[in-house]
Amino acid sequence: MDKQRLTRTALPLAAALALFPLLAACGTESGTGAGSDSVGPGAKESVTGVHWTVDSLTVDGKTTKAPAGAYLKIDDNGEVNGNYGCNTFGSTADFKDDSVDFELAQSTEMACGDAPMKFEERFSRTLDTGTFQAKAADGGLTLTTADGDTVRLSEEKPAELYGTKWRVDSLMDHDVATSLPEEADGKAWFTFDKKKGTLSGSLGCNEVSAEATVSKGEITLGHARTTRKMCSDSLMAAERTLLGLFKGTVEYRIDHRSITLTRENGLGVGAVADK
Repeated sequence: MDKQRLTRTALPLAAALALFPLLAACGTESGTGAGSDSVGPGAKESVTGVHWTVDSLTVDGKTTKAPAGAYLKIDDNGEVNGNYGCNTFGSTADFKDDSVDFELAQSTEMACGDAPMKFEERFSRTLDTGTFQAKAADGGLTLTTADGDTVRLSEEKPAELYGTKWRVDSLMDHDVATSLPEEADGKAWFTFDKKKGTLSGSLGCNEVSAEATVSKGEITLGHARTTRKMCSDSLMAAERTLLGLFKGTVEYRIDHRSITLTRENGLGVGAVADK
């Protein structure tokens, strides 16, 4: 179908969540699973209901590995939720036999590092350019345009609260989410130990640990114990924000392989499960 590129406008986090419904919960979700046979007539049944992690994108013969957190999910009603590698997007999909066509997408507009933003630009442009032939096999999905550009994806199971290494990728202030400073990208993370009742990880510069008591939808964090290294101003600023989560109670929500921790004052963090 004929399309024009929609200019993406910045959306606050609350608007994004309203536009792209989160399967939020303190539990897990289960997909229908990808079939072991190639997709033919009835592609909708094989492609929808699965959380597809984007593995790579091939455009004009050049293959680029996707950033952590890039995904695509199509509901049974054709509603599309996804992440380009930095920003969350929403769209709709039309199916015909073994093909799928994505409508114009709307997305948040959060700045990230150079690599995720370059991937995002290519990925979003590719999804908007035309109809894809869909082929699912052995837990994987390949979407191919008439020009031979290819998106490769794989089915991914939901992450668990405990034992997962959660990599911090955004800071939240009420309804607005911003990315970490580029220098801190990939350096801040945390994990929960159910047996010990603790959170441990890194604030981007210093290591951190604290007691963590989990109840229904909430986590009470104790006093943060940290190392005492000094880092750059941007790293230390991010650390101060992260330290604000401790010695108090945060609400947590898990959406497949993403988690948010939010204080009553509206400050919080977003993180994705490390691959």
